[in-house]
Amino acid sequence: MVTLPDLGNAIATRRKAMGLSQTVLAGKAGVGRSTLDALENARLGELGFVKVARILAVLGLQLVLQEAGPNRPTLDTLLEENRLDQDLDGRR
Repeated sequence: MVTLPDLGNAIATRRKAMGLSQTVLAGKAGVGRSTLDALENARLGELGFVKVARILAVLGLQLVLQEAGPNRPTLDTLLEENRLDQDLDGRR
C-alpha cells in the first residue's frame, strides 16, 4: 500500500526533476506552498484526493488502480528500487 509519505517523496522527486520550485508547483496546482512542503516532508496526516490529483496533473502523473498480483511489483517496491538507484548514482 502506498502511504502519503511515499506519495510526497515521489512528488518531490518529480518536481525537482522538472526544475519546479515548491512555490511554482503549488501555484499551478492551486494548493498552498506550506501544504506541498508538508506533503513532501511527511508532515501531513491527510490530504484530499482533489488536491493530490491536481498536484499530480501538473507533474504529468496520475494514480492508476490495478489489481494487485503476486507477479507485479508494488509501488513501494518500485520506489525503493528508485531510491537505491539514486543512491548508487550519487556514489559514482
